[in-house]
Amino acid sequence: MNKPNFPWKEDQGCLARIRYMYDNLTATELNIANYILNHPKDIIHLSITQFAEMANCADASIFRFCRRLGYEGYQALKISLAADLVTPLQAIHEEIEISDNMATIAKKVFTVNAETLSDTLQVLDPDSLEQAVNAIAKADRVEFYGCGGSGPIAMDAYHKFVRTGLTCIALTDSHLQIVSAGLLKPGSVVVGISHSGSSKDIIDAVQAAKEAGVTTICITDYTKSPLTKISDIVLYTSSRETLLRPESMSCRLAQISILDTLFIGVSMLREEETYDNLAKVRKLIAQKRY
Repeated sequence: MNKPNFPWKEDQGCLARIRYMYDNLTATELNIANYILNHPKDIIHLSITQFAEMANCADASIFRFCRRLGYEGYQALKISLAADLVTPLQAIHEEIEISDNMATIAKKVFTVNAETLSDTLQVLDPDSLEQAVNAIAKADRVEFYGCGGSGPIAMDAYHKFVRTGLTCIALTDSHLQIVSAGLLKPGSVVVGISHSGSSKDIIDAVQAAKEAGVTTICITDYTKSPLTKISDIVLYTSSRETLLRPESMSCRLAQISILDTLFIGVSMLREEETYDNLAKVRKLIAQKRY
């Protein structure tokens, strides 16, 4: 698709583009534009669904507004907006200062990660954890879906759960995800991993699984995201993001910790089989070492 000709340069900031177009915006677009101009820092941390709720409009209106400003989508607008608000150093980590040495930087990074794990523990619902463990333990097949930064998390989940004796797989390709999801049968479980809960690929795959009668579980940071609305069981993370990171580094630690918890829970329900498989794995892995 050819990009439309806009009067601004490619690197011109989001706020400058809005101000340039302001007098030619429709009523709905003005509502969106005013919210961005008045709350630029808030937008960085909102999913498109949350922003639409705040601006009193539909998700599609936000998307069309982003396109009119010359962005491919909402995430591209947020990245441009963040660049308007932060210094280059803050793009790495907003709490880091130019005078910080490596020891101080390490302390700040580790502190944020630890706070994310603590915050996630506070928002985790024990009943939802219990439901997720029971569903996975009884499943005929378990599939873990993740795209982008969540892809390696899905692979890590497979690396754990295959040891329990469950038939499972991790898929990071969006085409394979939706095809596989659509071919699943009741009795299977799909775990969709998405920090924003707004990843179209993950939403489409989880929706296909739901229509196939499969139990769906999601791991996400946003309570009102589209993914939570179609998932049977929702497990929330709570991460502290930097302005130029829609998916923060610390969030991945929270996602992994939730999956570790589910793995332990499932292993306890499948204790004998898991123990036997772990013994076999250790023996097989030993052959790969000198």
